[in-house]
Amino acid sequence: MRRRARRTRREPAPRLHEDPGLQPERTVMAWGRTMMSLFVVSAVFVRWLPYYGWWMVALIAVAGAAAAGIYATQRRRYAEQSRGIVRGRIRADAAAVAWTATAVLALGTLGITVVAR
Repeated sequence: MRRRARRTRREPAPRLHEDPGLQPERTVMAWGRTMMSLFVVSAVFVRWLPYYGWWMVALIAVAGAAAAGIYATQRRRYAEQSRGIVRGRIRADAAAVAWTATAVLALGTLGITVVAR
């Protein structure tokens, strides 16, 4: 019976990387702060809804969609960076940065348009 118990015991999952600087963790935390900032901005826009009208819904939608997009891709981004450390080559996620910059640009443009109306 002991042999059978030893065979069915699960080994702990191997770590994806051995980075003493924890680069993937720092990057995920930075994206998490960006996501949280976008959620907070979205909440501020909800508060401005009575003053600026329904135009604020567009701002809320853009900020919320950007934050949700970051949340949805966090796990994939971490796994790619961990594998990159193991391979010895990490590639920047330029698409994520470009989409985030586009969302911020859209927020700024919509915000100026709403306030200038």
